[in-house]
Amino acid sequence: MNLSVIILAAGAGTRMRSSKPKVLHEIAGFPMVEHVYNTSMSLGARQVQVVYGHGGEQLKQRCQHFNVDWVLQDKQLGTAHAVQQASPQIDDDNVALVLYGDVPLIKTETLSELVSKVSDNNVSLLTVKLEHPTGYGRIVRMNDRVVSIVEHKDASEKQLQIDEVNTGILAVRAAYLNECLDKIGNNNAQGEYYLTDLIALAVNDGNEVFTTQAVDSTEVEGVNDRKQLAKLERVYQKSLAEGLLTDGISLADPERIDVRGSLSAGNDSYIDINCVFEGDVSIGSGVEIGPGCVIKNTKIGDDCVIKPYSVIENAEIGQRVEIGPFARIRPGTQILENARVGNFVEIKNTVLGVNSKASHLSYLGDSEIGKDVNIGAGTITCNYDGANKFKTIIKDGAFIGSDTQLIAPVTIGVNATIGAGSTITKDTDDDTLTLSRSLQKSVKGWERPKKLKK
Repeated sequence: MNLSVIILAAGAGTRMRSSKPKVLHEIAGFPMVEHVYNTSMSLGARQVQVVYGHGGEQLKQRCQHFNVDWVLQDKQLGTAHAVQQASPQIDDDNVALVLYGDVPLIKTETLSELVSKVSDNNVSLLTVKLEHPTGYGRIVRMNDRVVSIVEHKDASEKQLQIDEVNTGILAVRAAYLNECLDKIGNNNAQGEYYLTDLIALAVNDGNEVFTTQAVDSTEVEGVNDRKQLAKLERVYQKSLAEGLLTDGISLADPERIDVRGSLSAGNDSYIDINCVFEGDVSIGSGVEIGPGCVIKNTKIGDDCVIKPYSVIENAEIGQRVEIGPFARIRPGTQILENARVGNFVEIKNTVLGVNSKASHLSYLGDSEIGKDVNIGAGTITCNYDGANKFKTIIKDGAFIGSDTQLIAPVTIGVNATIGAGSTITKDTDDDTLTLSRSLQKSVKGWERPKKLKK
């Protein structure tokens, strides 16, 4: 049977105290609903429907890359009502799997087992055992078979001792799901249609309710407020950290790393505390990353050293490169092997060649820098005239003295030397010394300005 997934995402999430839909709040840099969508796709779902309500336009805009059918629940009248907005669009023989957009850590393996148990008109229900099940619907069994779900407020003293509870996640053949939804009423204090009533209907029809039990309770925890969101963020990050450790990467503290995307690294690499990785980041073998670094959409080669508090974005770093501390590498930058970038150096849209170095206090933008080049402290490539940007070319072996301004477009020749304190506006030849300074002079008897008396 083909799999169709219904993701419920219509809730307002008032306890989040936010102007955006609850399911758009992020875990590891992605909306909660995106985690659920990605899990659905990993199951091989042929059809995914997202039931939305509050903040629908925000939701569809943020998740426009989803391959889903968007289904409006105009009035929020309960979980069964929400499912009923989408279920008629599912082929009768498909397996319908109901998931929740605010339960972001549900695992593919758990759901695969759940779905595999669906047959005929039997229901497959996901449960979990909790040490403190207060507030949850208890799974009542007779001779190990599920006979009902009893809500906490309605449970007897004996039933309150049950630690197996309902997660709300279930799978069932679509035709039978629609049949049951038509029978569910709203004769309750809230006047809502509850999906849990489907279990009693199935039992009364003589159909068996099969169960799969989540091993870890956090994978079925929902988010209703920012405290719960923060808790699941750390759970997710801990899981990612454990995966990195298993893959041979050393972490100074697995509790103090944030991966907001994907991070891969070779053996014997080391990541210090409080580093943040965003987008797609690839790290080679033997790399050392100091504390407080932020790295986004970047590839870093083997044996590099990224010193503390450096920021690298949309860049490519070759082998045996040193960067930082306090360096900023901006988009479009390539730093080739054995190059060095020191403290308070900013580089943007630039190639820094093999064995070249910019050790401190420089800005290099829109530049092509050859091999074995030395960039002195305080060097600036003046690439922007207020309307357009221009390129600076520094050829192999050049030496740029400290406090130099290179006014682009300009080319510095092979093995050329630029004297400290120069402003260069014209191309320079190979193997030449170029400098632009006024003659030094001293003024005797000169008095410094003094503050005016009030």
